[in-house]
Amino acid sequence: MTDQSPTRTAEAAPIRLEVEADGVAVLTLTRSAQRNALSLGMMTAIEAALEQIAADAAARVVVLRAEGPAFCAGHDLKEMRASPDRASYEALFAQCSRMMTRIVRLPKPVIAEVSGIATAAGCQLVASCDLAVAATTARFATPGVNLGLFCSTPMVALSRAVGRKHAMEMLLLGQMADAETAYRFGLVNRVVAPEELSDTVMGMARIIASKSPLTLKIGKEAFYAQVEMPLDDAYAYASRVMTENMMARDAEEGIDAFINKRQPVWQGC
Repeated sequence: MTDQSPTRTAEAAPIRLEVEADGVAVLTLTRSAQRNALSLGMMTAIEAALEQIAADAAARVVVLRAEGPAFCAGHDLKEMRASPDRASYEALFAQCSRMMTRIVRLPKPVIAEVSGIATAAGCQLVASCDLAVAATTARFATPGVNLGLFCSTPMVALSRAVGRKHAMEMLLLGQMADAETAYRFGLVNRVVAPEELSDTVMGMARIIASKSPLTLKIGKEAFYAQVEMPLDDAYAYASRVMTENMMARDAEEGIDAFINKRQPVWQGC
């Protein structure tokens, strides 16, 4: 991207991507009439947007939000039933898993801004993000069990975001959880009034965007790598990461700036 205007916008239905001048990339789901259900087209568009964000040095943090009363109602069930064969289902769930993994492996933090319902794969989408902020009006569920279809792929992200007992409660009961319950379970970081949601999320995003992009990349990658390791292996790995990080120019700049009581100037290297 070379456009230097304050805000650069690239539209590709069913999403909208805007990269703000302060380094915040806002990715908006725009299938509000379909409750932002994850159609094949939407998942393809999200993947493409994430690739674009990954390659854009100006984008340092991502805010994922949605238009309409629903954040994301999960998979598009009508689309799924239109091709009721094994190959279609395998391709669909493989694409969804690839998209969710892309969020985790994106070298930039992703914040979910949740103002409505997030159910099934929509709840999975929230759980896959690095941070999540919910309005008091938000609701969360993995209701597949009610339809005879256990939320097995949402379970992967959910069980890594919340405790096992809480994850199983959501998966087995299939009931809606309010925002305060989601906060208590650890699915979201904060719960705020609807009118405060956007400002809260953008405030967090701008704080993150002010950090060294190299440090953010190193930190996010290291977090997800070490959390799956045994304790001794995790410390050995993290020690190697810290050593490499200390050799970076941004680490030298940050420490020197702290010692000399000035603002650091990040170079991303």
